[in-house]
Amino acid sequence: MTTPPSLTDLLAERARALDVALHTVEVLVDGEVVESAACAPLTLDTPHRLYSVSKSLTALAVGLLADDGLLRLDDPVVRFFPDQVGEHPVHPWLAATTVHDLLAMRGPHRATTYKRYDGPWLESWFRVPPTHRPGTVFTYDTSGSYVLAALVERVTGGSLVDFLRPRLLDPLGVGEVRVLPGPDGWSQGGSGLVCSARDLRRIAQVVLDGGTHDGRSLVPAAFVEAMTASQADTRQQSWGSELRQAYGFQTWLPAQGGWLMFGLGGQLAWGDPGRGLLVVVTADTQPCPAGDQRLIDALLQDVVPRWWSSRQTVRTGSPSDLAWPAPRHDPAHARAVVGRWTTDVPDAPADVVLDVGPTGGTVSAAGGWVLTFDVTAPTQATIEGARAVVTAGWSGPGTLDLRCAVLGDELASVRLRLVLTDDGLLTVASQGFGEGLPAGWQVDATYVPA
Repeated sequence: MTTPPSLTDLLAERARALDVALHTVEVLVDGEVVESAACAPLTLDTPHRLYSVSKSLTALAVGLLADDGLLRLDDPVVRFFPDQVGEHPVHPWLAATTVHDLLAMRGPHRATTYKRYDGPWLESWFRVPPTHRPGTVFTYDTSGSYVLAALVERVTGGSLVDFLRPRLLDPLGVGEVRVLPGPDGWSQGGSGLVCSARDLRRIAQVVLDGGTHDGRSLVPAAFVEAMTASQADTRQQSWGSELRQAYGFQTWLPAQGGWLMFGLGGQLAWGDPGRGLLVVVTADTQPCPAGDQRLIDALLQDVVPRWWSSRQTVRTGSPSDLAWPAPRHDPAHARAVVGRWTTDVPDAPADVVLDVGPTGGTVSAAGGWVLTFDVTAPTQATIEGARAVVTAGWSGPGTLDLRCAVLGDELASVRLRLVLTDDGLLTVASQGFGEGLPAGWQVDATYVPA
């Protein structure tokens, strides 16, 4: 009898079709790990930027404050920020916005305010004119999550992580956790969480278990129930079919059921209480248009149903190791080239130096980056001060393609193509994908021998 594939292998197959990188996958049933895989050098214990998964952690902190009696969900947000109001007139829609409104993404702004404001992030939420009455429609506003994190820190007098450490993180055995600060010093409760995939699994599992861990209540069951119940209708928005259903408290409610902690680039924890199933994924889908939403759709609409149905009759196989996406390689197209080329194209590196052969070599450029590659296996490099993984291949006559996965606090991907022609010219085309990646990685230029 043929052993059915693992969930990890099925998801990896879909990820390859999307041309995106899975970093880690972990699957649990009834609290037991049944699959675990990582893409070396990453492990399940490597700290990883989780972007908007941060929102769910912020919601848990708000729930604990409410349980302590330090706030009520129907409290007006402005009550906690008299310094932001001051002598400025408060728009009635801002004044009416409650903590519940922000948790449910039913605030008064149509989009994230600090992206449209030249000033402190927290201040932006109070200064940018609101667009609509709160509590009426779903609008995805990360500045509202930033306000919630600042509210937690304002009430407790410490950082978001400091508050959660004794109440939630330590009892769960969670290790190193950081929430990156915004430019005005408040924790980025909407997008700044950095922790390992294994620790995300621990946090998600307590939500799946209704707020309990080892028989101890860590988060009030009533709050977890509200957090994972419909608080807003999301069918008006256009982010992938699974996200066009409902939203709880800083947590998505997919069309296929369960709840979803979801962040840019394919960071996710999906829990299905009915099956006791938890799937935790870290990834970087940024090079693929709408890649994170397409990955969610693939997971929930195809991978999980196929895997779960086969799992009912026979144990699925152990997952394979995850692999980095790599360019196509044909040894017939390889060249051995050593030299330096220059260009005066604006915004392109002034020179490029090659020392490459059929199976590997080094590509470097003005600006300080050096990429060493091997067409047979991933190599490691440093890009913009962060660790990176490089894959490469000779994809066409004289054409060398490199892919670089940047693994710092700001996830990014770079795709680089170098075309060597018989007249000695070198043409370089590169694309960078990532919020923190400098514009210098977007290059189209032809270079002449130096």
